[in-house]
Amino acid sequence: MREVIMLGTGNAMVTKYYNTCFAVRLNEKEFFLVDAGGGNTILKQLETVGLKYNMLHHMFVTHGHTDHILGVIWIIRKIASLAEQDKYAGILNIYGSVEVINIIRTIAELTLKDKDLAQIGKSIMLMPVKDREVKMIFAAEVTFFNIFSTKKAQFGFRLIFPDGYKLSCLGDEPYNTKCCDIVNNSDLLLLEAYCLYSDRDKFNPYGKHHSTVKEACETAQKLNAVHVLLYHTEDKTYPQRKERYTAEAKQYFSGIVYVPDDLERIIL
Repeated sequence: MREVIMLGTGNAMVTKYYNTCFAVRLNEKEFFLVDAGGGNTILKQLETVGLKYNMLHHMFVTHGHTDHILGVIWIIRKIASLAEQDKYAGILNIYGSVEVINIIRTIAELTLKDKDLAQIGKSIMLMPVKDREVKMIFAAEVTFFNIFSTKKAQFGFRLIFPDGYKLSCLGDEPYNTKCCDIVNNSDLLLLEAYCLYSDRDKFNPYGKHHSTVKEACETAQKLNAVHVLLYHTEDKTYPQRKERYTAEAKQYFSGIVYVPDDLERIIL
């Protein structure tokens, strides 16, 4: 089994979707969690799609914005509680830049109970990663890299499955050409698309350092991606988002386009 499960697909202020976060599955036993949204809805999303906590041993947090990092505290609290009761086997490794790890540690120390904090460094490991650092995660090679954010330090990642399938995630800001060598020729490229190009005057994506569907798909085309997955969107086009985004995307990208809804599974 190899799939991406979109636990959330919206931007920071959405109410009709959950904030963008997702799980990557390689097999029946484990998944790799990327971000956790802005609250404890992450626990509901995991439960809804049937992802068990004992399957979670690796997590990556792209950056420190509220809609990506606050849900991490709920994951820590849940795993810590299970570990204390001897209901969680193994270790949860949480990866992120030095800045992200410091933010997580600070929020945890300010908000969690001492018994939960006691699991950090024991059943929960906070693991800072550097630009272009490589980790082996369930037999897949994962490379973390700086996306050169214009706002807050942010990392993306490239995951290469044992059979060579290449999945690349560029976070939630426009593509920087400095990342070309690591994400070029991806089988699946995950990109933010804040709104339709035709709605750019309404949503002002450029002022928020985001892309439209048009720019995201032009990027995917230039990078020779086979499939593109668009996320981190507005929710004012709900429930026509999939139809409208897909139609615009196909004008600029010749491959297969995914505009997933929350909880949708993409089979790789």
